[in-house]
This record gives sequence, C-alpha cells and structure tokens, in this order.
Amino acid sequence: MSAAKKTSTAILVLGDGGWGTAIAMTLVEAGHDVRLWSVDNAYAKKMAESHENPRYLPGIDLPLDLSVGSNAEALARDVTAIFSVIPTQYLRESWSVLSRNVSPDIPIVSCSKGVEKSTLRLPSEIIAECMPQSKITIFSGPSHAEEVARKLPTTVVAASEKPGDAQFTQALFVDTSLRVYTSSDCRGVELGGAVKNVIAIAAGISDGLGFGDNSRAALVARGLVEITRLGVGLGARRETFSGLSGMGDLITTCTSQHSRNHNVGYRIGQGETLSDILTSTDTVAEGVETSRSVNELRLRVDVEMPICEEVYAVLHGDKSPKKAVESLMSRAVKEESELL
Repeated sequence: MSAAKKTSTAILVLGDGGWGTAIAMTLVEAGHDVRLWSVDNAYAKKMAESHENPRYLPGIDLPLDLSVGSNAEALARDVTAIFSVIPTQYLRESWSVLSRNVSPDIPIVSCSKGVEKSTLRLPSEIIAECMPQSKITIFSGPSHAEEVARKLPTTVVAASEKPGDAQFTQALFVDTSLRVYTSSDCRGVELGGAVKNVIAIAAGISDGLGFGDNSRAALVARGLVEITRLGVGLGARRETFSGLSGMGDLITTCTSQHSRNHNVGYRIGQGETLSDILTSTDTVAEGVETSRSVNELRLRVDVEMPICEEVYAVLHGDKSPKKAVESLMSRAVKEESELL
C-alpha cells in the first residue's frame, strides 16, 4: 500500500539534541507546523533567537519557521503527532511530567535508542506505560543527525503492529531527503537500534587500540549475529536485522566520525577512563548504559554474546581493552555456520 498523500500537520518534537533537531528540521522541510521542545528554558531561548543549535548541530541554520520553547503545555496545544527524541534513561521521568500536558490518545513516534537500565524496558514500552491510550510507532535506522540536518539522503524505518500507524509516520516525510520504509516488527526494529550502540563501542575500542579494517569488519559481522540472537530470543523476526534498523544502522554507527558511541570506545582504546569521557561531553552515548541492560537480557534469554559481554566488562568492570581482545581471540574455534 502506498503512503497517504501528505498534508500539513502540527507536530511536537520532544528533545533538542542533534537527532531531535534534525527531525524537526526535516518535518519543517515537509511543510508541517513544527514545535521543538527543550528541557532547558535558557537554551531554548538561545536557539530561538540565534536559529542555531550550537551545542549539538553547530554551524547549521535552523528554519526560521521552526518554533523552539520549553513550555510543553503551550507547544503541545492542538498538535496531532509527537516525536519523542529524549535519551532513554531520561524517558520515564520526562514522560511522567509530559503526559499531563498532552492529549492521552495522541500518536507518538518513538525515536530513542536504548534499554532502560532499571527495568530493561525499551523506549516504546516506557512511553506506553506513561501514555497507555496512545498509538506508538518506532522510528529507527542509519541516521546521523549531522547528515540529516544537511539534507543528505537518508533512509529509516517506521514500525508499528498496525500498518496504518506506520504509514501515517511515513507520509509525514514525503518529498524530503529522509525516506521512510515501514515494518510491523516493532521489537526487532527497536532492539536493532539499541544493541548496535554496544557493538559501536567495541568498534571504537578496536580503532583506538590501532587495529585496522579487518578487525572492525569482524566486529560488525559478528556483532550483527549477536544482535540477531538476542532479538530472536526476545521475539523479533530474524530478517529484520538484515535491514536498515539492523545491519544498516550497525554499519553507520561502527564506522562514522559522527558516532558518539564509537567515539567513546575510541577514547577508551586510547587509554582514557569512562568517567573522564562522560564528564567531558554534553552528548549522550546510549551504548554505555545499554551495555548493562544487554548483559542482563542475554543472561535472561540465555544467548551467547561475547562481544557485548566484553564491552560490559571493560565499561563497568575492571577489564582492560587489551585483555578483552585477548578473551575474544582465544575463544574455542568453531565453524562459522554454528555461530549464525
């Protein structure tokens, strides 16, 4: 079924990070009435006055008709859709407050990538607990904000168990530089976007240690197997992980200079401590906390995920990156088909 004809829609985008801002910019490009919410009132005013997001998208001009503010109740007035682009670990706290200011049955597009560390809930599940009457669509894929904001061709996936909900989201982006495919495998699309961040940290560590393309390619290939194992173990469809939200997002995050998770891994490989890295940046690398959740999930469903296990040991244990590499390379040899 083709996407419905695009019509102008009033849309609230929650989260003024790079990805939220890039989504808002693209929706303005599509002709919609877009409001961008920031939790920081002073920073919202700065963005509104300068028409720039200097913290997350420096040097990129924001559309003049993009509204930016911190009053969620005012921004949410009369909107017909909400894009939630809040970091996963802050979702529950944010939506517990935001739910009081928006219609209880508003369509919500979940764009966060991660797993809540305290509950092992995915972003859409957190939102659903705060907004039980709303229709929720997952939005994920290889989509660095820096490139989307510059209108470079990008493709992502909108996933919903109800085709009409995914097609509604798809139609919002018709005739823009962001092409949207649809899927009904919500769990697979969401897990692909979350777990790939852990593999990206591994790829960054590899690069930081001075390893080459061979090592990175091995991590991407074997990392995809680990993501697929966990996804299937949690009820997702295997084929989803061969698509944009699986393999596509994994390749992008493991190889790009824009990847926050790769950058964290690279700095660890170079010898910096995780605490120093986290205190030196305003951006959120979701893979750091997701590695904890993934470690718990792999134990829960009893699947083998050696790369993710070693990333967890490096980030949250006392294992050195070089020892982690030794552990991976000294594992018992097997036929590759046994590992797929």
